[in-house]
Amino acid sequence: MRIITIIICLLIGINMSAQDTKPTLIYVGDPMCSWCYGFAPELEQVVDRFSEQLDLELVMGGLRPYNQETMTDLKSFLTHHWEDVHKASGQAFEYGILDRSDLAYDTEPPSRAAVVVRQLDPDKELAFFKQIQVDFYKNNKDLSQAESYHDNLKNLGLDTVQFDQLFNADSAKQAIRNDFERARQFGVSSFPTMLLQIDDEVKVVAKGYRTSAAVISAVESLLD
Repeated sequence: MRIITIIICLLIGINMSAQDTKPTLIYVGDPMCSWCYGFAPELEQVVDRFSEQLDLELVMGGLRPYNQETMTDLKSFLTHHWEDVHKASGQAFEYGILDRSDLAYDTEPPSRAAVVVRQLDPDKELAFFKQIQVDFYKNNKDLSQAESYHDNLKNLGLDTVQFDQLFNADSAKQAIRNDFERARQFGVSSFPTMLLQIDDEVKVVAKGYRTSAAVISAVESLLD
């Protein structure tokens, strides 16, 4: 009888553990992706809607990592896209940074910065990600150096010295390459992309800019 009781308890424990595992909403984006910036308010509403039901994972997809083209080289191309994003989302853009011939449009440094914040405090990664989007698109801030992020780190209560050490470490450079590879493994090639992982199965929720209502509807249908 005692053996049977132990087995029943173990089975109950396993079932309870399975029930405690939440599906994961996976957001694949890039801090310097204009459509990701446009999607930011929509993402916030989606996250708020499912905060109790789903875990959230951010994956840095790698829009133009290690790119050497300057902002001026890409001015015409980027201006067109930024104007489209503004029309669709209402997000504010400043265009002065597009005249920077000394600044490469390299999305690896801000992506690496987000991964470092994930290492320091994963609960603050999304807030940090959203703020550096504002820094780039609205405040035209150069995001290539560690000190570019100090104000945001202080606002989030994070240690800038520790951040700088991690940001410049080989381990962080490998960590961001791991994120880029994870995005490729998911088959993601455009940003933003939202996925839903239920147990071991990953399903596509939305590719590209979508309204929060459309994303919420898609998630709810996958959860049914």
